[in-house]
Amino acid sequence: MLIIESREGPGMRPKVSNVAIDCTDMDAMVAFWGALLDMEVTGRDDDWTDLEPLGDGGPLLSFQLVPDGKRVKNRVHLDVAVPDIRAAGERARALGATPHGPPMGEDPDRPFQVWLDPLGNEFCLVTA
Repeated sequence: MLIIESREGPGMRPKVSNVAIDCTDMDAMVAFWGALLDMEVTGRDDDWTDLEPLGDGGPLLSFQLVPDGKRVKNRVHLDVAVPDIRAAGERARALGATPHGPPMGEDPDRPFQVWLDPLGNEFCLVTA
């Protein structure tokens, strides 16, 4: 959900309040992303779960239960900054992710790798 505020006054700049990911198995997604990012659940009901904010003052990472699965490539994905993409990839794999191709990048000092979470949503591991 994006909350739009008026620019008619100080502190009224629009702010993204949530990054929401649709899913057919909320428990699997919350377990995977919570463990991968070391984030706790901050709110939950039958069809919505919030994890902690992404960074200091950032939006919540949220999961919404939907009836239909993913059909095509994500239009939005998360880039997860890590110090070592190979070590982070091993951890992501242990948590249920699968690689979607080899590490790549034109700059050898800033490689990245596309991964799929347990429900097939793309995300990238990128060097911090």
